[in-house]
This record gives sequence, C-alpha cells and structure tokens, in this order.
Amino acid sequence: MSEKTQFGYQEVPMEEKQGRVDDVFHSVARRYDIMNDLMSGGLHRLWKNAMVSWLAPPHSGRPYRVLDMAGGTGDIAFRISDRSRGHAEITVADINGSMLEVCRERAEKHGYTNLSYAEANAEELPFEDKSFDAYTIAFGIRNVPRLDRALSEAYRVLKPGGRFLCLEFTPVSTPVIAQLYEAYSFRVIPMIGQVVTGDRESYQYLVESIRVFPNKERFAGMISDAGFERVSYRDYTTGVVALHSGWKL
Repeated sequence: MSEKTQFGYQEVPMEEKQGRVDDVFHSVARRYDIMNDLMSGGLHRLWKNAMVSWLAPPHSGRPYRVLDMAGGTGDIAFRISDRSRGHAEITVADINGSMLEVCRERAEKHGYTNLSYAEANAEELPFEDKSFDAYTIAFGIRNVPRLDRALSEAYRVLKPGGRFLCLEFTPVSTPVIAQLYEAYSFRVIPMIGQVVTGDRESYQYLVESIRVFPNKERFAGMISDAGFERVSYRDYTTGVVALHSGWKL
C-alpha cells in the first residue's frame, strides 16, 4: 500500500504531493509577493526581518555560504545579502522553477550579484556534505512531503557550527486568537486569492497546510531528532508564526 501524507486536509499518496504543491506555486508565482502582503497585512516583511536579524550574517571575514531553501521570490536571500553588505554567498534553491525565475528577475533588477540558483528538492539536495554555514527556509517546509528527510538533508549540508533557521506559520494555541485566525484564514484568504490571482483553490490549500503542520513543540522535537542541538524557537504575532533555530555542533 502506498504511503500517505497530507495535502492540506486531503490525504494523498506520498508520491503525488510534490506534484500538487508544484502546481500551486506555478499558479501563484507572479502574484506571490502581492498575496503575502494582502494575507499578512504586510507583517511577513517584519517576520522575515526578524529571521535575518537572528541569523546575523557576518559582513567580513571568511566566505559565509548560505543555502536559502524554498527561496521563492528572493525575500530572505535579498535581506541576507543586505545585512551582510554583500559578503554572503547565497544559493537560492527551490523545487519550483517558476518561483526561481521570479527571483532571478528581481535579483537582476535590484543588482544582487552574490546569488546563485538551484532547482532542488529539499528531501534530496544536490550539494556536498558540509557545504554551508547557514540553512534558511521561510514558509516552505510545510509543503515538503517528508519533513524528517528535509531536516536530515539540512543537517547533512551544513558545516560543523552551522545554523538552521526555519520561519513558518504554526497552529495557534490561544483559543480566542485561534478562533479569530481560523475565521480570517478560511473566509478571507481564499477570497483574496480568487480576486487577486483568480485561483481560490491554491490559497485554500495554503491555509489548510498550516492547520496540519506540527505545533511548535513537536517541530522543535523533529529538529532535535535530525541531530541539531540548542534547538529553540521564538513566537511572533500572538503565535501565528514561529521561528525555529538549531545548530550543528
């Protein structure tokens, strides 16, 4: 019997999920940044700033290599480049070619020359062991079919002393906030998706995918199980988003 996984609220064969996720992001790539602003009220910008501030990439010294997985349209990579004053060498990796193309176009427009690109699966990274000083992933890991494999690969490609940072929506634990967030997510976000992109179903999936993602404590445990140490997390915006950190020591 084929192994099953969640695609939003649907249970699908493991081998089908990635193709379905790819279809979602091919559909929304050109309007992805606009939708992020509309869905979060612009807060995603502050969350991403907080992520890169916690990473604190150096702006001098030996080369500092970063893998920005599920790098999408480049928001995290550009922030790391700015924060490091162009010192960081950043590989933007994404399984979706449409998203990478948007990133390339934005990078060329704004003059980022310290970026390279790789169309890559988080579960099977095409990079050598101990290649990177940091691995970042923002709002992408919940779309990976096998979280344990993605975390294991992140650990493998990091150098000793390397840092793992993951920014992700998370199930809200405070009852009142959870009810308000639930109503907004399921009633408003798919409607915005329909109006802005003509694609309600993709945004319905994105909302559902948040609900089935592990809570903060369970995800922290998974990061530890992959071998990372000093695992911790920070909450943002009443727990709507969590930023997890781990070190390869």
